[in-house]
Amino acid sequence: MRRSRACHRCSFRKKLRLHEARRLMLTEGLEAATASYRVGYESPSHFSREYSRMFGAPPRADVSKLRSDQRVASSA
Repeated sequence: MRRSRACHRCSFRKKLRLHEARRLMLTEGLEAATASYRVGYESPSHFSREYSRMFGAPPRADVSKLRSDQRVASSA
């Protein structure tokens, strides 16, 4: 039971870090490597792998799509 809670906390922290990195890339225009270091990842490749697992696309592609979606929504 204890191990289950520990893993849950780890995945919750990972989600928070990845969402914060996504926000930094969108709002502050940071590169993926810079955002990954800011949220505590030591390896940009590990960050990119985790990001892709969570959001379904690598950081650059995901952020580009989100930005284009925002432009379409704001022009409508």
